Amino acid sequence: MIARLFLLRDDILVRPNHGLVPPTENVSGACATRRKSKFTEELFEVTSCYFPIDFSPPPNDPHGITQEELVLALRAVLTGTPRFAEFLLPLIIEKLDSGVQSAKVDSLQTLTACASLYEHKELAQFLPGLWASLRREVFQTASERVESAGLAAVGTLTACLSRSVLNSDSEDSLNVFLELVLKDCQHHLCEPDLKLVWPSAKLLQATSTASYRASHRVAAAVLPSLIEQYNSRTQCAQRRTLLEVLQGFVHPVKSSEEDESVLLDFRQSLCSVVFSALSESNADLQITSMRVLTALGQQTGLLLESDVELAVDHLTRLILEEEDPKVSLAVVECAGALARLHPAAFISKMVPRLKEEIFSEPMAQGDSAAQSQEHSQQAVRQRCVAALAAVSSRPSLVQESTPVLLQVLTSAHTGTGAFSLEEVISVCHSLQKIAEQAQDTEETGGVFHDVIPRLLGLALQAALQGSSDHRSPILEETVLSAMVPIISTTCARLQSQLAGQTASRAVSLFLDGDVSFLPENAFPSQIQLLKAGDSRSQSQMVCLLMGCVCWLPRTVEVPQMDRLLLELEELSCTSDHPLSYTSAAKCYAGLVNKSPAGEALDSLIDRMLKRISTELDSASSPVRTQAFTLLLWVSKALLLRYHPLSTALTDKLFSLLSDPELGSLAANGFSLLMSDSQDVLNRGSHADVRIMYRQRFFTENSAKLVEGFNAAVQEKKSGYLKALSHIVNNLPRQVQLTELPALLPLLLEALSCPDQGVQVSTLSCLQPVLLDPPSTLITQLEVLVGRTLALTTSPTMKVRIASLRCIHALSRFPEHEIMPFRARVLRALAAPLDDHKRVVRSEAAVARNEWFLLGSPGGR
Repeated sequence: MIARLFLLRDDILVRPNHGLVPPTENVSGACATRRKSKFTEELFEVTSCYFPIDFSPPPNDPHGITQEELVLALRAVLTGTPRFAEFLLPLIIEKLDSGVQSAKVDSLQTLTACASLYEHKELAQFLPGLWASLRREVFQTASERVESAGLAAVGTLTACLSRSVLNSDSEDSLNVFLELVLKDCQHHLCEPDLKLVWPSAKLLQATSTASYRASHRVAAAVLPSLIEQYNSRTQCAQRRTLLEVLQGFVHPVKSSEEDESVLLDFRQSLCSVVFSALSESNADLQITSMRVLTALGQQTGLLLESDVELAVDHLTRLILEEEDPKVSLAVVECAGALARLHPAAFISKMVPRLKEEIFSEPMAQGDSAAQSQEHSQQAVRQRCVAALAAVSSRPSLVQESTPVLLQVLTSAHTGTGAFSLEEVISVCHSLQKIAEQAQDTEETGGVFHDVIPRLLGLALQAALQGSSDHRSPILEETVLSAMVPIISTTCARLQSQLAGQTASRAVSLFLDGDVSFLPENAFPSQIQLLKAGDSRSQSQMVCLLMGCVCWLPRTVEVPQMDRLLLELEELSCTSDHPLSYTSAAKCYAGLVNKSPAGEALDSLIDRMLKRISTELDSASSPVRTQAFTLLLWVSKALLLRYHPLSTALTDKLFSLLSDPELGSLAANGFSLLMSDSQDVLNRGSHADVRIMYRQRFFTENSAKLVEGFNAAVQEKKSGYLKALSHIVNNLPRQVQLTELPALLPLLLEALSCPDQGVQVSTLSCLQPVLLDPPSTLITQLEVLVGRTLALTTSPTMKVRIASLRCIHALSRFPEHEIMPFRARVLRALAAPLDDHKRVVRSEAAVARNEWFLLGSPGGR
């Protein structure tokens, strides 16, 4: 069968829309025409007898031919010429009566392929039969796959008929088809309580979206009825259904630029329905109406200026009054979409109203009432802040909303506003969102270029704050950490001139105490922010320096680089404040990663390595953790760029796996080496990241890891197992499969490691491998089953879940290999079936079902 099909494809030249042309070229045109007509049916018969393909490749098929390849090859032959239409379309109608789902899907997809190539004249006589079959598949099917394929076929069929060119004596095939669709579907839309309303709506929507002509015809027939029903119904459930159906018809249809929207005649009625639903108290109606409103806003001319202003009023009211989180999310999404198209209305109406609410003072109440009101006020302010971020995509809106959010930070710092720590963090997240989503224009860049000095100034004011009754929330590590992404996202997108200016200002501030560019410049002289001996509140500001200089494009030169690196190294190795020395190490690593290769960089790394080695080799050193942190981040910085000296640093990390004090940190450090970092050393920060650095690191160091494990004493082996687990878990799956035979003994050993983090990481690594097990795993089945079952009763929920997933995957092994373990596994799974966590019980039930069916007639 396979050979015959491919011989047909190779020996017959198929030209879509021009018939089948035999390969012989010395035949006259008349003769060729007669031959094509004579043999069309015969050729169709010898190919269509294989339709639909039900071939399943045998195990270990040496040819590698898949069912999908055969399906596509046969489909290309059957749809290769319109001359097959009179034979193929009845065959498709016949095959759609099959009870086999794959046959239905193949038939529907073949029909879709035909409709995309045929003209209306090939389809016209078969439209009633095709529609009857398509309607049945959508109305009666219990399969989403069949329904989706049926709707796609309806849409493609409608698009094909829409391309027909009408003559004075020809029938409009599109109108004939739409009459069939409307006759069978339209009346179901008047029955919102019955189940046929949805398949009918989907079929009508599939035809409507197919072409501009079809959308006009369907909209004229359907929309007046839907709008009338919505206005006459009183039950919220019915109105919600009608509005959701209506939503499917409010969509832009591809057409020429001169064409008006098909919904223009219904503009006023649609707006009336939407605003009526927005005024309801039912959350589902409100959410659906906002989706319709968003769709209306995407089409030119459907929302007048007065409509937009009314919509903004409704959205603002919902932000201030509606507490349902689903409604709040829908409001934010709708406002964000409309603000991109109509920024003026949001600038004039929403932004001032939200600002007024954010800075409003709560009314005096009794203690309990005041506490409740304060909580409610905080929730309203949180929604206002989120809405300001959502609408700020256009430069004009960014210029209006950003000062409001900065004013919140200033008020929280000075204590003039009753903003909680959570609200301050939320404002920082909103500023970050604006920096990420705002259009990358010169105006937006200028706004955020001015935001950076404001943030640095606030942080410095808080750091220099003397003793007072009010402690600025800007001093909190969570707030500073939330400020970093605002600065880093901004610096990553700044134009070269502004980026260079930002780098120069930041470096001069942290190295020389130059505060001249900061707003409200009333700072003392001789500020030294990179000195570990000064207050922690000042040294922890180095995290903001990291955002300023580590996310700049590599083309931007950071001034005073050598001096800056020396100061960062000193702070990293001497500070006793975790945020300070960790941020200094990250900043140092981010700069080293982008530094040009050469003797200067090599000398810098050598000096740094000698210093931290001295600290690490001294068991009595008080700064071993700080030295290790710097070693870890610089190792990652060099590993990402394939620097030759990275080996010396990672070897030092390997040597620390047996260290009694730092062994656990070193083992966990390999997770940081192999995973993506969010705040520095990633492609978004313009870091030098080479492809396949993980595979290269594993190839060069796996043998060292195995040797170290074998040489370590028993109580130190867990560190090597944890490191191996982190490394292997971050490798691509194909690499894991290749390297599994050599590492399997260590991974099995890791399952017995008491460290629960090692257990979760190892199980997560093994589970996808077990789905397609290599022969090496089968030989270790006894150990694998025993150790995995033992973890199903672990005190840690993540371990129990991961082990049960592995047990489930083990059921995929060859039946004759795992049948001896069936009874043992079923007994062991009795305990997790009664677990106090529902998700664990669910995983146990799924795994037990698979093992229970092994060997039974209904099993695999």
